[in-house]
Amino acid sequence: MKTIFVNPAKVERKWHLIDAEGKRLGKVAVQVTTLLRGKHKPYYTPHQEIGDYVVVVNADKVELSGKKRQQKTYYRHTGYPGGIRSESFENVIKRKPAFPIEHAIKGMLPKGPLGRKLFKNVKVYAGNEHPHAAQKPEPFELV
Repeated sequence: MKTIFVNPAKVERKWHLIDAEGKRLGKVAVQVTTLLRGKHKPYYTPHQEIGDYVVVVNADKVELSGKKRQQKTYYRHTGYPGGIRSESFENVIKRKPAFPIEHAIKGMLPKGPLGRKLFKNVKVYAGNEHPHAAQKPEPFELV
């Protein structure tokens, strides 16, 4: 039995709209990653970009369980010795409302050129408005 490989240029790629308001951060990231990779399609292939485009709105209203809103910490390094910086989820969501969802999605995508290419197919917005109305994204209900 032969494996069926689909030409990525001929794949029909849809646009999905996900409303993150009141949804858990991890659940939203998992669904977005599944749509980006194309795992919901019958001809999924791990090394090809055959997934769909995803628009996430209301990223600033995403939920976390327990005390994670105060305790979850994001780390970054300035590049200088002793330059580790940490910031709580509450501070990050005030400063960059789309960052927590983008960070979670990026961590679930493959590392390397394919992951960087797939990450360009997701658009995250803090509010309810987005500039992708011309693409007619279909509302997607999280499972």
